[in-house]
Amino acid sequence: MTAMLDSAPTAFTSTVPRQYVHRAAVSEVLLTGWQWADRPNSFVVGAQWPRGHALFAQSGGYQDPMLLVESVRQTGALLAHAEFGVGFGHQFLMHSISFASTMDLFVATPTPTEVELHTVCRDIVRRGKDLGGMRYDVTVKVDGQPLATAGAALSCTRPSVYKRLRGERPTCTDRLPGLPIDPARVGRTDPQHVVLSQDPGGRANRWELRVDCTHPIFFDHPVDHVPGMVLLEAARQAAHAVTGMTDTLVLDMSSSFQRYAEFDAPCVIEAEPTAVDPAGDVHVRVRGTQNGEHVFVSHLTLRTRSR
Repeated sequence: MTAMLDSAPTAFTSTVPRQYVHRAAVSEVLLTGWQWADRPNSFVVGAQWPRGHALFAQSGGYQDPMLLVESVRQTGALLAHAEFGVGFGHQFLMHSISFASTMDLFVATPTPTEVELHTVCRDIVRRGKDLGGMRYDVTVKVDGQPLATAGAALSCTRPSVYKRLRGERPTCTDRLPGLPIDPARVGRTDPQHVVLSQDPGGRANRWELRVDCTHPIFFDHPVDHVPGMVLLEAARQAAHAVTGMTDTLVLDMSSSFQRYAEFDAPCVIEAEPTAVDPAGDVHVRVRGTQNGEHVFVSHLTLRTRSR
């Protein structure tokens, strides 16, 4: 089934079904349609970034880059279900996700940002008739102009297999969220949206992941582990905190996930600036560990806003 409302991708005028992108709230669906492209396993996916998202809000004349990350995540889920036959209820595991962008992509305008994600699926793995996993590469266009590239890799697991592997795990934590660090340190204004709390040992450039299962967007629906978008937001916030550069955009982000972040133990977030390039962009590495094991690592590039 392909949502072909018109021959032009810009004709997409409504959001895709929420279950296709693993969202309970319709308001959190960013994708507006999809159609086949002119190559096998290639698609054009439409997205709209609102001017006033409750979590990923505009700042300093720019859209929040996390809208791009979430659009790329939703694209994989959409195509897996709608074009590769993955049944609802299957569990998805994101192994990696990345993007590299120009600043022009995020410039805010008087209307919502209409984006086309030109997506090529590759390295497709089948287990019998089921999709076992795939990678996908994305070229991000606005008004026909390519302004960013992105990509991700995911795997899919049948509910029965997932239950056998994971068992019965809680869908929330009984550990109280730690006190959020100062929102101004991480480019936030609302403490509710801060996902870092002070490291209990008081060590510099280390924080404990702040897990608030009541957050209506980070925890849009019950899950048995900390969602990947929470980890990516922690990486972004840690990069701001470690550099002190809150008036910056993330223009490059490459993340890989080694295992689930569980609810029953603290997850430690560590950040380290690694370089400043000739253009003045600052590169930061962020990693998360739990019970002494790596959960994820992210490499980010920060650039000062120019508007």
